[in-house]
Amino acid sequence: MVDVSQHELVPEHTVLEEDVLEDVLTEYNIDRTDLPKIKRSDPALPDEAEVGDVIKIVRNSRTTDQAVVYRLVVE
Repeated sequence: MVDVSQHELVPEHTVLEEDVLEDVLTEYNIDRTDLPKIKRSDPALPDEAEVGDVIKIVRNSRTTDQAVVYRLVVE
């Protein structure tokens, strides 16, 4: 089988540490549940991602070089 997460078009996905997550939530003045969702079954997620974790996704962008987005892992 092909490992989709290693494909060159899939952006980098990393699990955020709790202390970094608190800084992000404070910066945007939101709660964890306000974040957009991503399913645990998404093949691009790191193997260590669990339901309730927040994933940082770094995408290439034509306008800002890199765009960073965050997603909450759900079932």
